[in-house]
Amino acid sequence: MLRNIADDAEHIYIACGFTDFRKQIESLSALVSLKFNLDPYSAKSIFIFCNKRKTSIKVLRWDNDGFILITKKLIEKMKFQWPKDPEGVKDISNQELRWLLEGLSIEQPKAHKKINIHDEVCF
Repeated sequence: MLRNIADDAEHIYIACGFTDFRKQIESLSALVSLKFNLDPYSAKSIFIFCNKRKTSIKVLRWDNDGFILITKKLIEKMKFQWPKDPEGVKDISNQELRWLLEGLSIEQPKAHKKINIHDEVCF
């Protein structure tokens, strides 16, 4: 179900490091705007935050007349493999989001990379 919120998103941003989970819609949208210089009112973008223990995420998305805020909390002994850069925001792909939600790192060095055949010269 959580994957469906990103179906038509052009950008999936994750706030690297941890976020204080006392923050709600107003504080998270201000964080997106002020700290990351991104537009929280973009209907084609979602913003994902993780708590310090890496056991919960919050997903924020503008829905043309208001915000949607979804929280997912993992069961005991499970954690998200969240990027550690405390200050950054990262634009990830749908595939990287699937890996993240499955408990994997978004950086899978052995995964096949997408190739645009028009950019590559193949003989």
